[in-house]
This record gives sequence, C-alpha cells and structure tokens, in this order.
Amino acid sequence: MTQGNGLGDAYTATLGRLKVQKGNKSVLGLKVLMWVLYSERPLRTDELCHALGVEIGSADLDPENVPALRTLVASCLGLVTVKASSSTVRLVHFTLQEHLLSDPAVFHSPHSKIAEVCLTYLLFKGVCDLPLALDSTPATMSLLEYASYYWGEHARRGVMGNAKRLALGFLDRLNGHISLKLLFLRRCRDSWERSLDKWAEPTGFTVLHGAAFFGIMEIVAAILETGGPDVNATDFLGDTALILAAERGHEGVVKTLLERDDVDPDPADSEHGQTPLVWAAQNGHDGVVKVLLEREDVNPDHVDTKYGRTPLLWAARNGCEGVVKMLLERDDVNPDQADTEYGQTPLSWAAEYGHSGVVKMLLERDDVNPDHVDTRYGQTPLGWAAGNGHEGVVKILLEREDVNPGHIETKYGRTPLLWAAGNGHEGVVKMLLEREDVNPDHIDINYGRTPLLWAAGSGHEGVVKMLLEREDVNPDHIDINYGRTPLLWAARNGHKGVVKMLLERENVNPDHIDINYGRTPLLWAAGYGHEGVVKMLLEREDVNPDHVDTKYGYTPLLRAAASGNLGVVKMLLDREDVNLDHTDTEYAQTPLEWAAKNGHSGVVKMLLGQKGVHTAMPDHMDPVFATGQSVRPEGRTRTDYES
Repeated sequence: MTQGNGLGDAYTATLGRLKVQKGNKSVLGLKVLMWVLYSERPLRTDELCHALGVEIGSADLDPENVPALRTLVASCLGLVTVKASSSTVRLVHFTLQEHLLSDPAVFHSPHSKIAEVCLTYLLFKGVCDLPLALDSTPATMSLLEYASYYWGEHARRGVMGNAKRLALGFLDRLNGHISLKLLFLRRCRDSWERSLDKWAEPTGFTVLHGAAFFGIMEIVAAILETGGPDVNATDFLGDTALILAAERGHEGVVKTLLERDDVDPDPADSEHGQTPLVWAAQNGHDGVVKVLLEREDVNPDHVDTKYGRTPLLWAARNGCEGVVKMLLERDDVNPDQADTEYGQTPLSWAAEYGHSGVVKMLLERDDVNPDHVDTRYGQTPLGWAAGNGHEGVVKILLEREDVNPGHIETKYGRTPLLWAAGNGHEGVVKMLLEREDVNPDHIDINYGRTPLLWAAGSGHEGVVKMLLEREDVNPDHIDINYGRTPLLWAARNGHKGVVKMLLERENVNPDHIDINYGRTPLLWAAGYGHEGVVKMLLEREDVNPDHVDTKYGYTPLLRAAASGNLGVVKMLLDREDVNLDHTDTEYAQTPLEWAAKNGHSGVVKMLLGQKGVHTAMPDHMDPVFATGQSVRPEGRTRTDYES
C-alpha cells in the first residue's frame, strides 16, 4: 500500500536520514519508533520519556538520563507526532506502521527489549521501596503503571537473554511489590467477578503464578525444570498457576502444566469455587477447554460455589459458541442445569444476552426446556430476549410450539410484549403482535399499565403507532398507581409525536385528571415546559386551560410560572380564560409571586405586562428584586414595577 503511492520510498529515505544523525539522535530516534510501534497501548509523553531514560543495569532512574519531549520528537524527523487531546505519542500515519512492520530487520527482538526496560524499571530501588498502601501510581514514576501491566505481555511475545534473567528475578520478589497490587487492581476493575476488598495486599503469588498469569512459556518451562515452587500452590484468592493460565487462555502453559504428574487438573479457587475449566469456558478459550476436556480427571459439569453455574452455563451466558459446542457433545454435561443464584438455565442466559447461535444449539436438544421459568423474575427465555430486543432469538423461540408467547412473569406481571413495548423494541413488538395468542392489551400487576401505556410514557412512537392500529387496544387505559392515561404520561414526559397520535383518536380524553395529583395532561406539560405539547393541547376546545389540581391547587399557568417556562407562560397568557391571579391552596401564592420567589425575571416582566395582575406581595418576594430594578421607598404602584 505504501509503495503504490510513493510513501514507501519517502519513509525509506527518512529512515535513512534518521540512522545517520549525529551523536545519540539516531539511536534515540529508532528507540522512539520501536516503543511507539510495539507498545500495547499509546504511550503518554511522560511514559515514553521515562522509558527512554532507563539505563539497563542501573539501580535507579537517573533524572538526567530522561530526555526532553522535544528532543524525542526531533530525533524522529517528523515520523511521530504528539496527540494534543491525550498527550500521547503516535506514528505520523498508519501507513508508516505498515511500512515498519513489513521490514523485520528494522528492529531486532523489540518485545524482549521493551520487557527488559520495563523489568529494569520495576526493579529500581525507588519502585521496590514503594508501600503497598498506595492505590495509584506516583506522579514521579511515570512508567510504573505501563511496566506493571504490560511487561509480561511483551515477554510472552519473546523474551531473550538478560530480559529472561530479569523476569525470573522480578517474579521471585513479586509478593510485596507495588506492581502486583496495581496489576490485580486492574484485573479487578476489568472483571466484575473479582472482589476489590481482597486485593489490598496480594500474597502467595509465586514465581510460577506470575509466569503462568502472563503466559510466558520460556519462563514457565525454566521454573519447572529447576523444581521451582509447589505446582499446586495457591495465592490469596485460591488460584493455582493452572487456574491463572486457563482463565487468561494461555493454552501452551496449560498444556505444559498438565504434563506434570503432580498437578491438580481440577482445583477450585477459594473465592468463587471455579475450576480451570470453568474459567476457560466463561472466557471463551476454546483451545484451553479442549485440552482440559481431554482429561478424565476434569469434571466437565462442575458447579461453582458463588453463582452455582456450570462451565456450559457460563459459556452460554457469554456467547462462547465453540465452548458450548464442545460441552454439548459430552454425555456427562447437563444442558439444562439452572444456576442456584437466579435459577436461569444456559438457554435462559443465552436468550437474555442475545446469543442466537448458542440458542440454536441448545434448542436442538430434546432435554432442554425452551420455556423454563427462572426463580429471579419468573421469566422465560422468550421474555428475556423480548425485553432486551434480541429479534433473532425471539424469532427462533416463536417458531417453537412449546413456547408460550404470552407468559406472564411473576415479579412485575409483564408479558414479553409488554417488556418489548416498554423498551421500544419495534421489531420484537411487530413479531409478537402477529400472534393470535398474545394479548396486546395485557395489564401488569405492579403498575396496572398496558404495553401502550409503557410505550407512550417512554416516547416510543413506532411501538405506539403499531398498538394504536389494533382495535383490541384501549388507547385511554388508566393505570392503577397514578391514574394516568397514555396521553397523560406522554404529555408529562414531553413526547410530542406520541401526543399527536393520541389526540387524533376520538376515544382519548385530552383532559383526563390523574388520581394522585388531580392534574391534566396540560398541567403536567406546562409544569415541565414542554411547549410543543402545550401548544397542541391548547388548540383543543375540550381542554381546560385553567384546571386546578386537587393536591396543591396549581393551575397550568402557576406551574409554568413557578418553573420559569417562559414559552408556556406566553401561550397561556394569550388565553382569555386563564386566571392570572389564581392562588394555590398550599402557600396561597399567585403565578407572579412564584416567579418572583424563584427568580424568573422574564416571567415576572411578562406577568407585570398583563392587565389585572395583583402585585402586592411580601418584600422578600418583591418582583422588583426578581427583575433587578431599584426599590422605591415611598410605596409602590403598578407603574413603578413596569418602568
């Protein structure tokens, strides 16, 4: 690609000039390119400067060896640039990366060299003396985080000579080292399966644990050849080296460990009670799973102690099709085992997360219940898939005669259609409405709402349109909790499109009064400042523009004025049938008083411009203060306020 447009020749020429720079510039320029090209993530400028300031064999970082950023950039002759938004150093163009990678002779053993620098940094006295109480990287040690996270990744890609010796020395002193804590805190953040409170002072982490965690085959082999620590030793989480290697998918390390006669191939960690197979299955490491399943002393249907899940259940939940396929080929694996925490089967989990391939495989089994009801919500696989909008899974399940499309889950009393409508999944709603055995107007037990009511309140116009086309859907259903209709919910939440559709229906009451506040759609819309909705409602002759709610005695104008909704106030003031001086029943305050009290100067000025507005009010609520005008000491008149 780079050769075709002349960039290749340009890069070659620039590299040629870079290599013949005087002094240390050529060496520095090549090191910068190597780090930027092979780093595991974009390096910050301070990280790169520290990396290039490391002197192999030194006991600590010499600040005088750390080059300035401008020196680094200049040494690369325009081949790198600093991204201002993130302060990271990047290659000038992606084609440069292609060009550099196409010639392996440019950099010799780059990953081993980077690992060597990282390990030297981690073994610096200043780093080794850091207390474990730290939860973050000191600002003075810029490379610490990167070195802690990624030295092993570079070593896994190739570790030679001095880097290998440094790795063995570093792994031997991992316990009590700040890098181990940083590494495990990151591992905790990346996986909700791990408990943060146990990671304050990680212990029991042997040299073999470290090598297995990073998957560094050469070091694992070297440790095992020399005898090393107990191959079944456990760290503070109860993990053995085999568990760590299996969890992270290091197939070669797993194979090497399993060749040992003294290795336990099926240990369970103390935190979750999960075996190497469980960890590998849930993370989709097909190769590791295959190796473990070849062992007769590995339980393929082990149930962990924290969630009560089997390897198949984890794999199905996470959509690991290859693992699911291998496990389903076993006679000693229960394909319909429900976990103990939520009572969900592999099919239920796969449906919830939309893994259609896994769903298909499971439904091919005669011993899988396609309509299993979990203990978590009393929900079926179809209910989970519908609620989350997984159209492919819903389609597969609806093709089954043994799946109830109208199942009512027990926690909220909602059907698959109700869940799909409330979440706005139009495709799923369409499929369910095509069924004659689905009630399009089912009322849930918790809120007394129908699919239309949920969709209207959330503003799902497409779903509302489909439901309103049905003759067996009540467009004016009143929920039991608040006594609100679809129109009232839509108006309250400002969904203009939904309001418009509902107002076109003759069997929808545009002035319905809810039961807990005694408010109409207009009153709710006015209070929340939904101008478009207010405008539509005020165009109706059957809407009372001055309705008083039964709880606080608020009118639409009073609510709008109190909230500072200037546009709504203006529309209401254009009406002759709106009382400008109405007082609420809770505080006996007028729209003007509420606007002044809340500092809405624009509303105050607008109200003061209306005839018949009573202006007497307590001084602390004086509209003069709200408008920022001076106070007249000798009594106030309407003219004074308007000036």
